[in-house]
Amino acid sequence: MTSVERLYKNFGVLADAKDQATQHEAEYLEILSAVKGENNVKRLAAQFIPRFFKYFPSLSEKSLDAQLDLCEDEDSSIRRQAIKELPNLCKTNNDHLIRISDVLTQLLQTEDPSELSVVTTALIALFKINAMGTLNGLFSQILQGEEAVRECAIKFLSSKLPLELLTKEAEEFLLLETKKVLTDVTRDEFVTFMHILASLQSLQTVSGRQQLVDLVVEQAELSKPFQADDSTCVDRLMDCVRQAMPLFSRNVQSTKFVAYVCVAVLPCLTAVTSSVEERDVKLEVLKLLAEMSPYCGDVDSTCLANLYTCLLEYMPVPPAEVENEENGSLQPGEPQLQFSYVECLMFAFHQIARKGTDFLTAEENADRLKDFRTRLQYFARGLQVYIKQLRLSLQGKTGEELKTTENKIKVVALRTTSNINVLIKDLFHNPPSYKSVVGLSWKPTTKPSSDTEGTKRAGSATSVQETVPTKRMAVRPKHNERSLYHPPGGKYSERVGRAPTGGEFNANQWGFGQRRGGWRGRGQGLGRGQY
Repeated sequence: MTSVERLYKNFGVLADAKDQATQHEAEYLEILSAVKGENNVKRLAAQFIPRFFKYFPSLSEKSLDAQLDLCEDEDSSIRRQAIKELPNLCKTNNDHLIRISDVLTQLLQTEDPSELSVVTTALIALFKINAMGTLNGLFSQILQGEEAVRECAIKFLSSKLPLELLTKEAEEFLLLETKKVLTDVTRDEFVTFMHILASLQSLQTVSGRQQLVDLVVEQAELSKPFQADDSTCVDRLMDCVRQAMPLFSRNVQSTKFVAYVCVAVLPCLTAVTSSVEERDVKLEVLKLLAEMSPYCGDVDSTCLANLYTCLLEYMPVPPAEVENEENGSLQPGEPQLQFSYVECLMFAFHQIARKGTDFLTAEENADRLKDFRTRLQYFARGLQVYIKQLRLSLQGKTGEELKTTENKIKVVALRTTSNINVLIKDLFHNPPSYKSVVGLSWKPTTKPSSDTEGTKRAGSATSVQETVPTKRMAVRPKHNERSLYHPPGGKYSERVGRAPTGGEFNANQWGFGQRRGGWRGRGQGLGRGQY
């Protein structure tokens, strides 16, 4: 059996021979045989085999097998040493790089933190040698490996992928392989791969972002009928929209998603179900529609008609007003105004209808416009009372007081109603106008720059600072202030005018990006179907 002294002697012979080391094959074979020796001998063999690997191409397979045997040794220190040296086998010849990357990918499932660190470092070292070959080994395990290895490989790509080492060709290969993986992924895997692709330099262009949107469209299965009673179908659509949302712009449009939601989802919105019972999934769908609408291109009349019809469901016609003789208030039975839903639908309609103004202004649509204006005026009556009550409730509140849960809800409610108020003023014009710009109530407030093209006129902003009055702000309008509406006489029900409490308002309970529910889990082995 080879001893430590013998190993050092063989090492000396090979090192002194330099480029003539090929003449000392016997000494190298003796080093290879040391992998079956004692631990101290194995530890030296793990270092010496890669050192002289390049001089013996005819023994490359045998050398690689010997090194891999050491990577599976019972002694963790030997394993770490052997794993650390694996990239050195590829420094002068990449013939075995894919195989070594494949092996290192399998070793990612180790439960030893120090060993995992060595494996990760070795994989990154391979990326420095040949990024595409290393990705090849990783994806071979993602596509064909066991579930545990697959999960570890995806985790490595999402957290440790050295983006700065990827060439354009490597990024193209990563995109190609990811498309194969996306034919069958879990919900979390889909999100992870979209984040990986979105970080690639080559996909930061308009065409690159369009490729990503096309990938999401394919995952969303927009060519299939929408099943409102299938929570998996609903969750998949919403998750896909969320992944596509950061990619939308004037040049990368959301038209396919907007058209699908308007044509396939809105007609059955009341039947939409969720895997989370307490989740207002209908409101979440409408929020996503509203966020997509500014990036929508031209859509057909059916899309706009469905959106308009859905909006009217939450904008009632004025009821017959019967006053209570004793106190002059309206009797119970007034429609309850759904401000959160109306903000989403009216914002989306305001964005999309500007590309098809004839929908309201064409001569044959005169009755439609008349009915719409009646509903707008009635809705504005309740809206003004609600805004007044909210302003009174928040008046004089300090910054700290506004941070309480109840006041946060009221602030969002005030933003919501203020947004609707701005949109109503635009739509009530004759003909309807589409010039105002509002920031959706559940999105962070941003101040538009003064040189932004299409910036709305002063007074249209609806930020918290503008909607929350201070002590010195007059609550009542000035005498000479123009008022758009002149509601008929009568008082409003206490329900419509009451300021919201902690559990009433549902404008922003569910933030964008929260993912709940699940997609169909992947199958085991190679027999996987999409979702």
